Amino acid sequence: MAKPVGARCNLACSYCYYLEKGGMYGDGGPGVMTDDLLELFIKQYMACQTQREVLFTWHGGEPLLRPLSFYRRVVALQRKHAGGHLVDNCIQTNGTLLTEEWCRFLKDNNWLVGVSLDGPQWMHDRHRRDNRGEGTFQKVMRGVELLDRHGVEWNAMAVVNSHNADHPREFYRFFRDIGCRFIQFTPVVERAGAPLSPPLHALPSDGAVAVTAETVAPRQWGEFLCAVFDEWVVRDVGEIFVQLFDATLANWVGVEPGVCSMAAFCGNALAMEHNGDVFSCDHFVFPEYRLGNIFHEPLASMAYGERQNGFRRLKQQLPEQCRRCRFEFACHGECPKNRLLRTSDGEAGLNYLCEGYRRFFEHAAPYMDFMAREWREDGAPARVMEAVAKGLFSRQGPVG
Repeated sequence: MAKPVGARCNLACSYCYYLEKGGMYGDGGPGVMTDDLLELFIKQYMACQTQREVLFTWHGGEPLLRPLSFYRRVVALQRKHAGGHLVDNCIQTNGTLLTEEWCRFLKDNNWLVGVSLDGPQWMHDRHRRDNRGEGTFQKVMRGVELLDRHGVEWNAMAVVNSHNADHPREFYRFFRDIGCRFIQFTPVVERAGAPLSPPLHALPSDGAVAVTAETVAPRQWGEFLCAVFDEWVVRDVGEIFVQLFDATLANWVGVEPGVCSMAAFCGNALAMEHNGDVFSCDHFVFPEYRLGNIFHEPLASMAYGERQNGFRRLKQQLPEQCRRCRFEFACHGECPKNRLLRTSDGEAGLNYLCEGYRRFFEHAAPYMDFMAREWREDGAPARVMEAVAKGLFSRQGPVG
């Protein structure tokens, strides 16, 4: 994830884990990516790729705080250094700064847009406010309308917190009603009152800690997922794609999931700050996880070096309780940043959301077993989706 403006943002969301990162760069500088760094990054990133397709991810903070001219230069430099690669871009935004001109650029260059949107207005505005404390829902929805009008492909990144998690069906139906077909649910799990240094998240965890008021409770997370799944599975399979459900099915059939938190290994989602500092992960932007700076060390050597390989292996360090769990294959301990608890045996490293995930996996298992069986017998995933969409599941559960 490249961060053209670092942690700078025009919003002040109450649960944001990244705003504090600005404290790491208190040099009074502009805090934006220079043209020299941009070209060096694009050139080195291209050189890191082992496949023909290359995906650039622009993140923040709020990346639209850089002017459109910056991203026009991005496209020009990508063409200059493509070297036969097929290049795609995605950009994550809060949606409040989108304009007609922005949307024309995004459409013309086939950029995928991730929009941060937390459900209907009363849910969204509770936590996603601007620097003056005002809600941002109306501005975000104007941005969504512009994306739709210009035919720009967009996905929703929806944060699940301690408040909206109690209204799963209203939350999910909102996205369906506005025509959103791709949804990523991100649960809030943040430690309370921890300073920038020492790091909020150490591996392995030193045990249970206090969490913020916005953090979703484990049981609450499980009930949320079950309720949304029940709504989705009876009418929206093949029409609406929920990242977590897709990842669960992938693990059920032994295919690498499309999200690192549910994969057996992580460490492929490095983050680069505005000054060229590279970190092991977007959730581990702390001095202890700084791999180096691309002005002084090639990106490839940091991405594939021993320090980062060691970070990848840390995900495998699961407590015995996890290794014995019949659903370990489905989550692999989920994201290491959330391993804040001790097991019943006192062993560190249990995921804070474990209880919720286990509740969801138990609930979804009959459906996943059915789809996995069809997958193995037919070898045709599309047929599985078609069968489910045509009603092979009753409202009580899978037929047969």
